[in-house]
Amino acid sequence: MSNEEVAVGSGVGATRRSPRQGVGGSPVGSTLSIVLAVVAIIAGFLILRDLTADDSSSSGGSSDPVVTDVQPTTTFDSGVTTTIEITTTTTVALVTEGATVVVANGNTIGGSAGRMSETLGTAGYNMGTPVNATTNVDDSIVYFDPTNTAAQAVAESVARSLGGVAAQAIPTPAPTDSGSLDGAGVLVVLGDNQADKTLETLAAEAAVATGTADLGTAPAVAGEDVVAPDEPAADEATDG
Repeated sequence: MSNEEVAVGSGVGATRRSPRQGVGGSPVGSTLSIVLAVVAIIAGFLILRDLTADDSSSSGGSSDPVVTDVQPTTTFDSGVTTTIEITTTTTVALVTEGATVVVANGNTIGGSAGRMSETLGTAGYNMGTPVNATTNVDDSIVYFDPTNTAAQAVAESVARSLGGVAAQAIPTPAPTDSGSLDGAGVLVVLGDNQADKTLETLAAEAAVATGTADLGTAPAVAGEDVVAPDEPAADEATDG
């Protein structure tokens, strides 16, 4: 039977096209719609995949967080000034040559001038014969002859050896029984506070007084017997 049929009962001859059919008798239009729909789906999938790939590339290709090894840092404030106090100790050598030293007993302990003469002689000073002073003093005084150019340095060294007592020019007359130095350049009027003490003991006492003492170190013990003030030696004269 052909695709064209003659209309019956219309009284007029006419033709009408029937829909085209595809394989299996299905309409061609329906098949085309399905094909287009599938193509659209595939195209949409491909476009979506490309967009996703672009997003991944722009973000580094990975969504995992980046771990950085962070080390601690120290910040110094340049506006802060730190002061470090450095204490240095300078030891000045004693001057023992250039003038003769005479010790005068200016205290209440008999024979102490002679014993101090021996002590200072052991320390290296040139010693003269001990004498008596015209007055008693608590702290020793060291005098020097200003006409002797070496006497002042020796006198200042003796004053340091006795624990830092005063050193000054000799007055006129000299505070001795004779009123003079009898040729010596330095006179020590030995007071009660220094009589019959070793130089080590005097140095330790001076360190305590000035706050520089090492309290863990005991002062040296005197090498000779000490005569008490109320017990003068029977065989020693008061004048040294």
